[in-house]
Amino acid sequence: MKDAHGHQLTGCNAEALALLERGLTQLRCLRNDPLASADAALMASPELVMGHVLRAWLYLMSSEGGAVPEARAALERARALPHNDREARHLQALGQWVDGHWLLAGRSLEDLSVEYPHDLLALQVGHQLDFFTGDARMLRDRIARVLPAWSADVPGYHALLGMYAFGLEECGDYRLAERFGRQAVSHEPADAWAQHAVAHVLEMQGRREEGIAWMRGNPAWQQDNMLAVHNWWHLALYHLELGDSDSVLELFDNAIDACGSQVALELVDASALLWRLQLRGVDPGERWQDLAERWALLADDGHYAFNDLHACMAFASAGRGDLLERVQRAQACALQRDDDNTRMTREIGAPAIEALLAYHDGRYARCVELLRAIRNQAHGFGGSHAQRDLLDQTLLVAARRDGQASLATALERERHLLAGQRAVH
Repeated sequence: MKDAHGHQLTGCNAEALALLERGLTQLRCLRNDPLASADAALMASPELVMGHVLRAWLYLMSSEGGAVPEARAALERARALPHNDREARHLQALGQWVDGHWLLAGRSLEDLSVEYPHDLLALQVGHQLDFFTGDARMLRDRIARVLPAWSADVPGYHALLGMYAFGLEECGDYRLAERFGRQAVSHEPADAWAQHAVAHVLEMQGRREEGIAWMRGNPAWQQDNMLAVHNWWHLALYHLELGDSDSVLELFDNAIDACGSQVALELVDASALLWRLQLRGVDPGERWQDLAERWALLADDGHYAFNDLHACMAFASAGRGDLLERVQRAQACALQRDDDNTRMTREIGAPAIEALLAYHDGRYARCVELLRAIRNQAHGFGGSHAQRDLLDQTLLVAARRDGQASLATALERERHLLAGQRAVH
């Protein structure tokens, strides 16, 4: 049997095919529960290799260390089954990621996409790997290589446009990024990633009122969506930059942190928003304590330096030195391994945590010293320009508080000029 893009599927039957396609369609918009669909497909046919593959990828894309054993188990079940060349390439990339080699996995998926340009799952996972490793060029070029082979008649075309839009935005091509992102949303209003790509453009160009209208004007991304919290975070950033801290706190309480999430990707947004509020002199109250309790479940992860940094914001702000020590022990273990998170932790993650702890403790000169040393390489531990801007904002405030007036003025000029150039662009 073949999937909607013409790829042969090993171990498939009609019921499993329908369920697998449902999961893949859900993943394109990041909505509903693609993992449940993958599990249902495997109930219909335990020999469905791509069911196990989809299951493994969904766990890995959570960026949580606790998800790796589930991904590894799914990988081993798939390896034991007969599989074709395309499926084997997925298994190779899966094996590399579960072993901690994120960049190698991205390269294997890159090669897979060259041979199978309509494999949308490989493109989506590769795109997320580029995001996790901060590779802006591949966020764009991975998609650019296959885009000419696609058309609006191919299922999931909107997802390709949305990914290309985000890659263009991270490479600074805001005009084209906005065009492709809006086109993707016009094809599929529920495409949360495309909605988010345009949100990034409007944030980077300082178009805050337009950003609020863009996010409020499309209810489709707000409904049962895995990216909803992050998109609410983008809406909150517009209000934050407009000085409307009351709206920011309302969004935090009623949307971003409303369900008490324990998902790392959503906890990152919560930490990042509260830290930005503190930089502007707004007291988040007891919100840090509750957030720290949920981050505590991941304190021993040592799996992804970007997550560790945001966990430590919560632990420091909540006065949880015990949890800070657990993160630092986990990072010390991570530094003994030989994988990509080892590099991310050593070069960016650990010094970034030290810098933010220095800021929290009032050692502003030390914070400035550490952040100036890593800010130009900070993309190397993942996230977007908008997310990593937290480091630049912390540097600016630390310089001002340390009495480094000339440096603070220079940083402010840099930001203002860049914002103006982005708006013109």
